[in-house]
Amino acid sequence: MTERAGRIAAPVAVALFVVIGIVRSNQPAALALAAGAGSIAVCVLLAIRSPTGWPLVTGLATAAAGVTVVCNGNPSSLGWFALCVLAGWAALYAPTPQSVALSAGIVAVLGAQWLQISDEPGWGAWIAGTVFTTVVCLLARRQRALIEQLREAQAGLAERTRAEERNRIAGEMHDVIGHALTVSLLHVSSARLALDDDPDTARASLAEAERLGQQSLAEVRQAVGMLRDPHASTLAPMPGAAQLDDLVTSFRRAGRTVRLEIDGDPGRLTTTAGLAVYRIVQEALTNVVRHAPDAAARVRLAVLDDRTRLVVENDGGAPAVRPADGMGVGIISMRERAESVGGRLTAGPADFGWRVEAVLPPSHQVRA
Repeated sequence: MTERAGRIAAPVAVALFVVIGIVRSNQPAALALAAGAGSIAVCVLLAIRSPTGWPLVTGLATAAAGVTVVCNGNPSSLGWFALCVLAGWAALYAPTPQSVALSAGIVAVLGAQWLQISDEPGWGAWIAGTVFTTVVCLLARRQRALIEQLREAQAGLAERTRAEERNRIAGEMHDVIGHALTVSLLHVSSARLALDDDPDTARASLAEAERLGQQSLAEVRQAVGMLRDPHASTLAPMPGAAQLDDLVTSFRRAGRTVRLEIDGDPGRLTTTAGLAVYRIVQEALTNVVRHAPDAAARVRLAVLDDRTRLVVENDGGAPAVRPADGMGVGIISMRERAESVGGRLTAGPADFGWRVEAVLPPSHQVRA
């Protein structure tokens, strides 16, 4: 039941029971009508104003006093049900201490009726009904609060999931497109320089740029498809450590000097770890081309029993340029790649230029 529906139903129920109480009241008709009308008016006002805390409890206590006047001395009057409704109203919409205080006051009034006016056991039933209604409504309110908290948590989780998905897509696009554009521009530049003197070389460079562009476009589509549906069986597998030689070859074809050293079997890496290694190497080499175009690069991958260690460094030439803020997008992307598989990554200047080192745990290796 929504809060608005509850605040409408409560005064209606109180009015119904008060009317029944007036019909069977032992009090003078004028007194019963005045007290009953006052109780109904107070409940309607509370429903309209929707107060909380002590103002609500005070109003409900006033209504309860009117009900007591109407039903006074008659344990068989159904009008006493109005007190149960008022106790439940407080338990649902007032803080627990105030609602318990109202319920205790109602129980005290019923107990006084039992002790001083009549010794009939019916008073015990009304006391039990009031206590039961209060407890049940308090539990219902607690349950309602838990449901609201769960909904908020689910909404927050969904938002974080969407943000993580956007970050993953951004990382994939940054790595794939950044590499494709960098290497393609190298081929286009070579073609432009060789266009007059060596047309064959120019054509070969343009053909390689075209091939790389088509390959990167397919990889972009593949990456987006995997992000949308990781279990899609119609998609080709994402690149991994086994494709490092092809990746290095693409830089060599663009005229860069890159040496690749592999110790161990890259096939032992899981698909996730292999993709992380591939993307880290891809981004590291792209950064070397951008920031140290005259430097040769070396890639060393060691797949050991206790860890997987990857080092990408430039072996000479101009030092790599350090980002102005000390943390470029590419470095953040590489670090996130390593951390996503439980590893760590460091990147920074060295005596010879720039060095990127990633260490992955052995938990991402497939045991033979």
